Amino acid sequence: MTDYRVNPGEVEEDQFTAAIEKSTSKIPTSTYLALALGAMAVSAALQAWNKKHESMFVGQWAAPFLLLGIYNKLVKQHGSDGSGRGRDAGYVGSGERSHRSHEGAYSQPAGI
Repeated sequence: MTDYRVNPGEVEEDQFTAAIEKSTSKIPTSTYLALALGAMAVSAALQAWNKKHESMFVGQWAAPFLLLGIYNKLVKQHGSDGSGRGRDAGYVGSGERSHRSHEGAYSQPAGI
């Protein structure tokens, strides 16, 4: 059986994607949360004013804003292609501890 998975560092993002991620990573992640909450508030107000179609249109913006916020956060934490070349390479979060075994290093959540 053939293994089609892509291993970390095997494929890099193109320069266009990296340039977009570099500029959008300057936007605070909380901005995307505020935009999502704002879309929900505007949608509720439109619903109260009996503008059903406009309410549905604006209300559907919340999910994409939240997804953009998650993507933004992941780029900030792992870099453009997550190949481990960034400044956080090898970072183990505060709730994790690193272990070394004969297979190599891996992280496990604290308390397990």
